[in-house]
Amino acid sequence: MAEMLLEVARLIKSFPARGKARSVQAVADASLTLARGETLGLVGESGCGKSTLSRLILSLIEADQGVVKIAGEDFLQASRERQRVMRRRIQIVFQDALSSLNPRMTVGVNIAEPMRLQGLGTKQSRRDEARQLLELVGLRAADEDRYPHEFSGGQCQRIAIARALILKPEIVIFDEAVSALDVSIRAQILRLILDLQQKFGLSYIFISHDLSVVKRICDRIAVMYLGRIVEIGPSQTVCDRPRHPYTKALLSAIPVADPRQMRVKNLGLIEGDSVTAVVSGGCAFEARCPYRFEPCGRQVPLLIDLEGGQRAACFLNEPDRQQGDPRP
Repeated sequence: MAEMLLEVARLIKSFPARGKARSVQAVADASLTLARGETLGLVGESGCGKSTLSRLILSLIEADQGVVKIAGEDFLQASRERQRVMRRRIQIVFQDALSSLNPRMTVGVNIAEPMRLQGLGTKQSRRDEARQLLELVGLRAADEDRYPHEFSGGQCQRIAIARALILKPEIVIFDEAVSALDVSIRAQILRLILDLQQKFGLSYIFISHDLSVVKRICDRIAVMYLGRIVEIGPSQTVCDRPRHPYTKALLSAIPVADPRQMRVKNLGLIEGDSVTAVVSGGCAFEARCPYRFEPCGRQVPLLIDLEGGQRAACFLNEPDRQQGDPRP
């Protein structure tokens, strides 16, 4: 059985709503695991809470409640000093690489900065590590003296990946790391990401709204909707047989490459409903779901275990609904 490197249990985060007395729950009772060497895809529409969840896992923002364990050790409850040491094991690559790099530092210094902040190595050893990583991600060691604005978007993303690797982490979170890139550059960065994983035995959380990319490179997929994980399971299983209506909607929205069928299929959602609709007491997807029935508006469905390692939070998967009811 694969070693569980990351365990996230029941994370919750709310933010005060502007001009309203009640708060908005950005992440609601989210739980997931990540095995050593595994890639977990986290997908959903913009605003569903994917990036907030990643920042909660990294403790970049404080969770209202929940547990994050790295190799069995509680990350969120650790002392500040211990948390600083544990942070070496988990790093993040952001969507806008140029904005995440310090424009006043050369790329060599940008890459080496995490080592300096952690008090690791000498100035020369940090420089040597940065030069090696530049070459590893497909740039030249001589590029160390140039500044971030002198590089293209794809090159900046390579620099950001090098910076994430300099502390020799075991887990890397990619937060929409390829979504802003051209298709050809995106393919190159994805190939680099996979090569690095194989070389160093890394574990990835790959966040994206593009399910077509995620299903190609991830071992498992977790689907988020309005702060909740509504389905999770092996990539092939989730894509071949989605067990939540929202997952089915995401899959049907993937553009078809065949020119005879070049279209984005109908999401099957109720016209006029919004992803930001207020949820009160029931399933978050109930207002947009073509399969909704009586309990959906008054109860929150829990993730239940299904065959093949799949889990879904939908009343259509309850044992007494298995016969005679339409399912996605």
